[in-house]
Amino acid sequence: MLIFAAVLQLLVALAFLSIPLVRHRFGPAAKAAAEAELARQNVPITVLEENGLKFDASGHETAVPATVAAIMMVLAALNLAGNHWGQTLTWIFQSLVLVGNCLILYSQLTAAKSVRAAFRRKGDPTLLRIDVPALLDAAEGAFPRWVMPILQNIRHTVVFVGSVLALAATVI
Repeated sequence: MLIFAAVLQLLVALAFLSIPLVRHRFGPAAKAAAEAELARQNVPITVLEENGLKFDASGHETAVPATVAAIMMVLAALNLAGNHWGQTLTWIFQSLVLVGNCLILYSQLTAAKSVRAAFRRKGDPTLLRIDVPALLDAAEGAFPRWVMPILQNIRHTVVFVGSVLALAATVI
């Protein structure tokens, strides 16, 4: 069963690696689309950079998924080797991956609300007049149809189901 857990952990690693790969490939187009939407709304495009709104694979958009993928690969190696630490560490890190993916899903589902709230906290009148759903829709529309929602849903399914099954496989 540890081999099964290891295979699932490798699939979870691939799912997490898909995030920066897709953002690297299509992020510039998403940024350009968001900037075009801001221009249409007569808002300076500099607000994206000034407020940390990114659509590319820079910063934590690569570091976090790559770190999760690396941890999953180490766990898979430990489980393939039959090392007892593999089971223990799987329970710790696979559980954290489950919780983390819940947070990712929540942030995706509440993105417009979160961005609007962040803009309100800043109190900048320019930010307050931005049609945030239109801005996010424009950026999302720059990604190919197979990315959102298809790849996104596959990724979430692999992470949620793979993590639960990996945890179960370490008990059996």
